[in-house]
Amino acid sequence: MRRLLPALLFAIAFAAPLSAATVDGLKIHSSSVGSGPAIVFVHGWTCDSSSWEQQVPAFSKKYQVITLDLPGHGQSALPKDGKLSMDLFARAVEAVRAEAKADKIVLVGHSMGAPVIRQYAHMFPSHVAGLVAVDGPLDMRGFPPPNFSAPPPLAGAEGLRTRETMIRSMFVPTTSPAIQDHVLKMMLGAPEATASGAMAAMFDPAIRWSEPIKSPAFAVVAGTCQVPDVHKTREVLPTFEATQVAGTGHFLMMEKPAEFNQQLTAFLDQIKF
Repeated sequence: MRRLLPALLFAIAFAAPLSAATVDGLKIHSSSVGSGPAIVFVHGWTCDSSSWEQQVPAFSKKYQVITLDLPGHGQSALPKDGKLSMDLFARAVEAVRAEAKADKIVLVGHSMGAPVIRQYAHMFPSHVAGLVAVDGPLDMRGFPPPNFSAPPPLAGAEGLRTRETMIRSMFVPTTSPAIQDHVLKMMLGAPEATASGAMAAMFDPAIRWSEPIKSPAFAVVAGTCQVPDVHKTREVLPTFEATQVAGTGHFLMMEKPAEFNQQLTAFLDQIKF
């Protein structure tokens, strides 16, 4: 029983939300574990905060670890009109930061979470100690690619099949069945309005600004992706660095958590909060 108690207490702490933050009247689900300098983990398109299950216990030993469900995702409310935007996502992160009483934060964004934290740094630069993109873009100048003119339709039965095809393409042969099941259930469980609205937010021309972000920035990409051109990216992120976790699909932080956590730790060790 004594051995089970610490694990039980951690589970309770991880499950306990902060007193509910809100943005535009929408309740934002979030959790905070640990103490010290703050890290905010931001999930991707049609995902939720469970994406970071392998990071929360590792980093909460030294840091205040904050996770949240973006509007329309997980347990957070969806706007009645279904409209989502990078500004709304960034303001939701800010509401959670303020609720947690953190000052300077390192933001870690997976997939769509990368443009979310980029937008946050644009809107709330005084609170940013560093940015970490996890298989997602911090430099939006080349997004979307020239041969990708518009997102696919995501409504109705055909849209659901499209979503499933997209999700399965994110895996590699070594992605475990357990991770695949988790991701499929999480992403296909998101409302249709969230899938369409969040995808539209990523393609919004309003987020194509290119003003430099001076905060330390780092990218960790999957084995299936190309490492960003560091010198070119430094035109907008002057301190940018990048690395790759080989042999992983899109959910690298779940597939090789020890290696990912090591890379993130090395970046955090350089940050002045």
